[in-house]
Amino acid sequence: MKLILASGSPRRAEILRHAGIAFEIRAMGVDESRHPNELPGDYVQRLALAKAQSVVAAERSSKDETLVLGADTIVVAGEDILGKPATRDDAQRMLRRLSGRTHEVHTGLALLRTDRVDQRVMEEITRVEFAPLTDAEIEDHIATGEPFDKAGAYAIQGVGGRYVTRIEGCYFNVMGLPLARLWSLLREFGCEKSILSQNA
Repeated sequence: MKLILASGSPRRAEILRHAGIAFEIRAMGVDESRHPNELPGDYVQRLALAKAQSVVAAERSSKDETLVLGADTIVVAGEDILGKPATRDDAQRMLRRLSGRTHEVHTGLALLRTDRVDQRVMEEITRVEFAPLTDAEIEDHIATGEPFDKAGAYAIQGVGGRYVTRIEGCYFNVMGLPLARLWSLLREFGCEKSILSQNA
């Protein structure tokens, strides 16, 4: 059984690699626009499924038994969905929104099998508490460049981790891939042993 990660995220690849899971990367572009009034959970699950389906469509001619994993992660602060900041001002706004408050990280997971109609789609939520940030800390954080390819303008495993005072839920979910939930899905498909790497 082969596992394909339908994502170019180096953090998701790192989580899989460190967990001893063998995989290939095949990221396809999908429209990530949010539908009007779409709830966060519906949004991330729809995008995760769309990413996985785009790879499944490209793999239809393959004779290999293949699982495709799609994932999408957003940060939710109150009523606001925080994606990746496009500008410095955008990053400042996001970090001020998170400062001294608790936010949620939502990840949608989709696991599809190319040789049959089997699929699972689910959502994982982790609550993250941030310490109050000074203007100088926000500027220093932005100067590292870390915020610009991260939802919510921070990485818990990076510089942003020093501002996280508490989490409720899965740490790996904040990185973009809830590992325990994924392993549970792989077990549902009965393929958890077949996709382990040789070094695991």
